[in-house]
Amino acid sequence: MAEQLEPVLVVIPTYNERDNIERIVSRLRAALPKAHALIVDDGSPDGTGEIADRLASADELIHVMHRTEKNGLGAAYVAGFAWGMERDYAVLVEMDADGSHAPEDLPRMLDALDDADLAIGSRYVPGGRVVNWPKHRYLFSWGANTYTRLALGARVKDMTAGFRAYRREALQKLRLDNVASRGYCFQIDLGWRTIEAGFTVVEVPITFTEREFGVSKMGVDVIREALIRVTKWGLRRRRDQVKAVFKR
Repeated sequence: MAEQLEPVLVVIPTYNERDNIERIVSRLRAALPKAHALIVDDGSPDGTGEIADRLASADELIHVMHRTEKNGLGAAYVAGFAWGMERDYAVLVEMDADGSHAPEDLPRMLDALDDADLAIGSRYVPGGRVVNWPKHRYLFSWGANTYTRLALGARVKDMTAGFRAYRREALQKLRLDNVASRGYCFQIDLGWRTIEAGFTVVEVPITFTEREFGVSKMGVDVIREALIRVTKWGLRRRRDQVKAVFKR
């Protein structure tokens, strides 16, 4: 990765990830020794925040943001991005705490930013794969991405991916202050904003591994939010296309 794309901040949202956070931070520090990590903890009752504080006290490249309530993945990332942009990080990365995203894939994603504004760690491009997912989970994810591509006309194959690296300049122009998506729909929301703004998006193949410890935060409310919002954005896109035709 070019030197002008340093320093790097990896934003890691957490809620009840005490069994995972130390492992993932250790792997990140080994994979990218110069990168900074910001752990955004939403008041985890299991003590994740206290473990994060201990890690930060022992390593000046690890930082912690404590939020008082569980307010959704999207809000955690927006808060983390704002913190990072205030401190002039050149690249801001999204990464889960549960081990499903391999920090060892990050160097390739950062290299891809030499020619792009957003690099997505993708499960669904050649070379990408999913490990230890039950078949119904894989089919749901594949179906969600297919529906998103059809609704929005996007060429990105893994719009729901949560492993991403953004150039600072792209995030600055995406108006993060009005992002309302709370759950995993946030990934589609921000990806679609990036595409609509004319930025270059690339997909980098990764291996996604199902978590070994803890409980997935995916629930019915998260799925419902994504379906409603993507449908709304798709209908708006079709409406704008029709308007453009009649204006000719």
